[in-house]
Amino acid sequence: MAMEEQHCLQIEKLHVYAGAKHILKGISLNLPRHQIIALIGPSGCGKTMLLRSINRMHDLDPNIRLQGSILFKGRNILDPRVDPVWIRRHIGMVFQKPNPFAKSIFENVAYGLKINGLKDKARIRAIVEESLRRSYLWEEVKDELDKSALELSGGQQQRLCLARAIAVSPEVILLDEPCSALDPISTAKVEETLLSLRQMFTILIVTHNLQQARRISDYTAFLYLGELVEYGPTAQMFEQPQQELTYNYLHGRFG
Repeated sequence: MAMEEQHCLQIEKLHVYAGAKHILKGISLNLPRHQIIALIGPSGCGKTMLLRSINRMHDLDPNIRLQGSILFKGRNILDPRVDPVWIRRHIGMVFQKPNPFAKSIFENVAYGLKINGLKDKARIRAIVEESLRRSYLWEEVKDELDKSALELSGGQQQRLCLARAIAVSPEVILLDEPCSALDPISTAKVEETLLSLRQMFTILIVTHNLQQARRISDYTAFLYLGELVEYGPTAQMFEQPQQELTYNYLHGRFG
């Protein structure tokens, strides 16, 4: 199988600078299709910076400079000639704090469809329902789709943001600590959602929760001080890490 078929996204020798500070140092990481990849490491090691780089969220910050390549669908998406709107259409992102729009539940999910030019109301309604079902939220909100999304609980809002992200059928979903503000029950529902979505999407999740990484991810990448220390199948990483630094982090010796 060709490399581009095996991997949905290939990060090669990625360096990120914020002014004179060298934040990411030569990161190379391949994301296999239809897998969940967890990014772990102590605060400040560059995990969120890596996600934001993939989604071209630094474009308007003159202080940030990137080198290297991120290959997706045959293109280096760090190339300024590649439209960031096209990137975000194919690579969705869910943030640490739920950020629903001040609109109805229905309009939150339909928003991306409409701005992408879909006008067929029946088709929009079908996709909204399908996305809410995939996010395990439909049964909770199906009778109040006109209700403001801001009235939902934190856990429901985060699953709504997931539904909004998947409605436009991206290939990759990036998640930046999506459960850090949630209670254990809501966290379990989000994890259940992610495990089901893996059949359709490639998922890259930043998490400080090592138990969560072990529960839901197929592969784990350990970052430390801007460098990729170790990357491999999650079971192997947790049971037989190859690097002493990885072992020490997983066993709570720092971080």
